[in-house]
Amino acid sequence: MRAADAVSQLRPRLSLRGRLYLFSAAILILFAINVGTSLWGSFARNESSLAYQEAVTAAQLTAELEQNLQTKRQQVLVLATLRETTDEPLDEAALEQARADLEIISERLRQLGGFGGEELEAHYRRLHDSVTALLAEWRQFYEQYNADGAIIAVESARSYNSTQQRLQELDQRQSFVAVQRANAIDRTITLTDQITVIGFISSIAITLALVFAMIRSTNASLTRMKRGVERFGSGDLTYRIDDQRDSGEIGDLARTFNDMSAKLQIAIEEMNTARADADSANAAKSMFLANVSHELRTPLNAIIGYSEMLQDELGDGLDIDREQFHHDLATIIFSGNQLLTLINDILDLSKIETGKMQVSLEVFSPAALLVQVCDALSPLLSQNNNRLVLDIDNDSMRDINSDRGKLQQIVTNLFSNACKFTKEGDITVSASMTADALTVAVADTGIGMTQAQQDRVFEAFIQAESNTGLQYGGTGLGLAIVREFCTMLGGSIALESRPDEGSVFRVTLPAGPTSVRASA
Repeated sequence: MRAADAVSQLRPRLSLRGRLYLFSAAILILFAINVGTSLWGSFARNESSLAYQEAVTAAQLTAELEQNLQTKRQQVLVLATLRETTDEPLDEAALEQARADLEIISERLRQLGGFGGEELEAHYRRLHDSVTALLAEWRQFYEQYNADGAIIAVESARSYNSTQQRLQELDQRQSFVAVQRANAIDRTITLTDQITVIGFISSIAITLALVFAMIRSTNASLTRMKRGVERFGSGDLTYRIDDQRDSGEIGDLARTFNDMSAKLQIAIEEMNTARADADSANAAKSMFLANVSHELRTPLNAIIGYSEMLQDELGDGLDIDREQFHHDLATIIFSGNQLLTLINDILDLSKIETGKMQVSLEVFSPAALLVQVCDALSPLLSQNNNRLVLDIDNDSMRDINSDRGKLQQIVTNLFSNACKFTKEGDITVSASMTADALTVAVADTGIGMTQAQQDRVFEAFIQAESNTGLQYGGTGLGLAIVREFCTMLGGSIALESRPDEGSVFRVTLPAGPTSVRASA
């Protein structure tokens, strides 16, 4: 009665907050005790589990070592028998493999020595000495195997049996230790379970604990929200509030902040990407303008220079060297054609980008077109001492209904590229047809390309490397036009290439039922 009266007198003196804090402190003490005992039990269980795992690993290493020894002994006995019947020596690869096998056995032995501790030290030492002696005999066997007139000595059965006996003794000892450690694990688990049950039973103020947990949870949620807002305000848009730990309005608010941060981050990344793309495009076009200036200047200089030379020769009043005069005119015409090709490429790309490029369909023979193009471009072969290989499957070829001019330009651009990047090699132009497709391939044995270069070689204003235009010439438009023409004709282009092994450009165009058989 006196204790009850004392409690009744004490209770009115405590406010609601005081009582909450008082009971919360009691819950915290019980919780700390439970956590401590649980951590101790977990630690003890983990230690026992690790010890058991080491014992299991040691047993596995023992079995693997035994298997390796058996396999190697069988190999040695087989080789000894072969040596007695034949004089064929072992090659260096077989000897290296044998040494590697012996080294593996030594490594397994060293690994086995790291397990077991003092309980297995004596057994391991005996096994180590026995295996070391056996390996020494095997090494001597391999070293003397190829010696002329040498008497090959195989290890004695006593050495091998002694090793097997030591290994079995160690294995038995390991099994015994593993059983002991398993019993220790069982005892540890039983003890920790008892401690856990006692700890849970001692948690008597569960209702007040839930109230305290609610207070802590609310405070933690507000703290996370505050931290997230501060991180967002500082510019860290990658930070995310853990909205999975909250529900209701606080969880909704956290998800709203996360969505806002994600959208803002995406917008900034898109802006940075767009800016990077714009910078890349500007750099590519700047390189294109530099290449175009170089390409324009080269034929223009030739045209102007040779024209002035011809003018000077005509003004001198001397007899004209007709052969030299003809050579100079041919150079002017060739330079003019180069200039015209460059201008046509620029105009074609401009038409493609503005959607004004038209497709003119007509029925023609692709085989005849390929022969004509290769014949017209044959002078390009002599520039780098290349050879032309023309491989047309005439049995499968027939007339097709497509754009003759665009196919001619596709083959011309691919042929020119192959000649440009190949020196003293082969340029192979092949063609074949199926029931619904025409395949034209232009292969070379030139410098080839890496995978990174292949990924961007079909882009307009882009060449495989930044210095390609200066070293080999060109503006980076030819392959971009080829790809666009293939797309316009309903086909595709594929590239196969390896550095220093050449490239193969394979064009596939539709040749459907509207195509007709070529006339004989």
